[in-house]
Amino acid sequence: MALSVGIVGLPNVGKSTLFNSLSSAKAEASNYPFCTIEPNVGVVTVPDPRLAALDTIVHADKIVPTTFNFVDIAGLVRGASKGEGLGNKFLSNIRECDAIVQVARCFEDANIVHVENKVDPVGDINTVTVELCLKDLETVQKRLDRAKKAAKSNSPIEKAAEAICEALIPHLDQGKPARSCKVPEFNETAVIVRDMQLLTQKPTFYIANVDEGSLTALDKNLHYLALKKFADDEGALVVPICAALEEQIAELEPADRPEFLAGAGLTEPGLNSVIRAGYKLLNLLTFFTAGKVEIRAWTTVVGAKAPQAAGVIHTDFEKGFIKAEVMWWEDFVGLGSEAKCREAGKLAIEGKEYVMRDGDVVHFRFNV
Repeated sequence: MALSVGIVGLPNVGKSTLFNSLSSAKAEASNYPFCTIEPNVGVVTVPDPRLAALDTIVHADKIVPTTFNFVDIAGLVRGASKGEGLGNKFLSNIRECDAIVQVARCFEDANIVHVENKVDPVGDINTVTVELCLKDLETVQKRLDRAKKAAKSNSPIEKAAEAICEALIPHLDQGKPARSCKVPEFNETAVIVRDMQLLTQKPTFYIANVDEGSLTALDKNLHYLALKKFADDEGALVVPICAALEEQIAELEPADRPEFLAGAGLTEPGLNSVIRAGYKLLNLLTFFTAGKVEIRAWTTVVGAKAPQAAGVIHTDFEKGFIKAEVMWWEDFVGLGSEAKCREAGKLAIEGKEYVMRDGDVVHFRFNV
C-alpha cells in the first residue's frame, strides 16, 4: 500500500534533518529557507519486534518488515496560499499525501535562523494551518459556486454539497481545519468532502523538535509544553524528538546504537515513535505470513476483511479467496508451531466476513 505522510512546517524547523534520519534517501539540510525544493520520498520500515519473535519459531531464510512512505516537503511561509515562497507547489505536494506531520521547533539556538525570527512552536503550527485553511477556502468556494449553478437541477448531491460548503466556509475562515468542522450529514457527505481533497481534512500529528538535553527533561522545556497543550486540546498526538540526535543515530552501525542510545538516556530511537504514530494515524494494521522461506509483515487498513487482506499479497488471492487459516501471533510463538496451535484449538478457519486483527498470522487458501 503506497500510503504516505507528508512532513511539513516552516523553513529551518528540522524537517529535512528528520527526513534524513527516517530514510536512506538523504535530503540536503542547510541553514537557509527553501533548501528542499522538490519533495523527497523515503520508504521507511515500521519497527515491529513481533517479527523477531516469530522467527524464533520459524527460523526463516528472510524477514521482510512492512513499510510506508514519508515525504519531505519544502518549507512553507506566511502567504503561501497566495503564492509566497513556493506557494502552490508546496500545497499541491501536501494534497498528494494521505496524512500530515507538522514539525515545530522547540529549542533555542542563535546560530539557526528562524524564518519569523522567534521560537514559537504553536505560532508556527498556526501559520501553517492558516495557509492550508486559506487554500481550502478557495477549493470550497469553487465547489459552492458549482453547486449553486446546478441548483435548478434539483440534484440531491448538489444540494448536499451546497449545505456542506456553507458550513465549511466560516469554519475555515477562522483558521480552523476542516477535520474539526461538523458538517451536515447526508448520504453523500463522505464522497463530497473526499472529492474536494481538502488539505486540512487530512489526519495530522505533531513533532516537537527539541534539543538533546530536553529529551530527559521535557517538563522543563516551555516550548514543548506549549505545543503539548495545543495538541492535547485538539485531540492530536505530539511526538518529542531531537532531530539532530536522530540523524547521528541513523548514521551509526546497528551494533553501535544501543550504547549510544543508553548514553542519551533513550531505549530506542525517537523515530520509532514517529513511524508508529504515522502508521496509526493512517488507520493501518499489520498481519503476518510465516514460512521457512520468508516471514513477512503486510499492511492493510483497520476493519479490512480477510479477502481484502489477501488482495494485499496478490490480487488473485482476493479474487479466488476460499478461506483463511488464522492464528494469533502470541499463540503461535507461545505454543511453538502451527501444528500445536491447531491441536490447542488456536488455529481458526475463517471465511469472507472475518475482520483482520493487528497481529494475525495467516495462511490464505484460494483458487483461481
